[in-house]
Amino acid sequence: MFFMTAGVATLLFILVVFVFQEKPPYPPSRAQAMIHLAAPEEYSYLQSIVRLFRNVNFVLLIVSYGLNTGCFYALSTMLNRMVVLNYPGEELNAGRIGLTIIVSGMLGALITGIWLDRTKMYKQTTLMVYIMSFVGMVIYTFTLDLGYIWVVFVTAGVLGFFMTGYLPLGFEFAAELTYPESEGTSSGLLNVSAQIFGIIFTISQGQIIDDFGTRAGNLFLCAFLFVGTIITAFIKPDLRRQRANLENEQTTPANSLFNSPVRREGLLSSEERRELFKRLQASNSQIMNYGIVP
Repeated sequence: MFFMTAGVATLLFILVVFVFQEKPPYPPSRAQAMIHLAAPEEYSYLQSIVRLFRNVNFVLLIVSYGLNTGCFYALSTMLNRMVVLNYPGEELNAGRIGLTIIVSGMLGALITGIWLDRTKMYKQTTLMVYIMSFVGMVIYTFTLDLGYIWVVFVTAGVLGFFMTGYLPLGFEFAAELTYPESEGTSSGLLNVSAQIFGIIFTISQGQIIDDFGTRAGNLFLCAFLFVGTIITAFIKPDLRRQRANLENEQTTPANSLFNSPVRREGLLSSEERRELFKRLQASNSQIMNYGIVP
């Protein structure tokens, strides 16, 4: 098993080194073009983090994302233990339940991503998936000890569908709330939050299960998922990236230069790049607020 894991990891490493591009030859959107045209020397990682933590909506998302993902990490870690405590001798099915969570989670991430791309309803979709994660956790909590292992398969699959489906939503919502900051920075902060809450919840739930049983441990997670749902409801859908794309499409002079043959061939001089950036910048006050000026 370890050799198989090492083989897959090695293959992925080779693909990343020799196949993956650092970035596409042309920006995928006008919002990304504005970021790419900013002078690299003007970017500061520390200043970017400071600006992100001044963004109230993003801070709320960091907390709510950490709560949801942390609960998922704790549930996944304690799954085998909870199943065996309620269904002695079902170690094999415990592993299959974990597989069910993963497969249903892959499907959930795919469907929510497609839905989000089609509708652009970031706040509504994120909140609905969060609510369903909470509801799924409550159902899983009160059906775990019914004595029917197939029920656990169903409830765990539903829970995995929504909790894993929330992950890409969180990253995309963060990109919208924090534009034009680097998506890598915002995603990294979300992951840090998830790891911190995951460690806390795993240790805490394990202790609760030891002292009070599996239902109490799962109710502990339900409580924090409910808190996360409330926090998500207070996040304002400040879709800066979408607004930048819309405003730039309505900026005729900037669009003509952006779509010119010279621009498409990547032959703009530094002065032309500055001029293009100024035109694009004029249609997006968010860029000026963040201080990205070439």
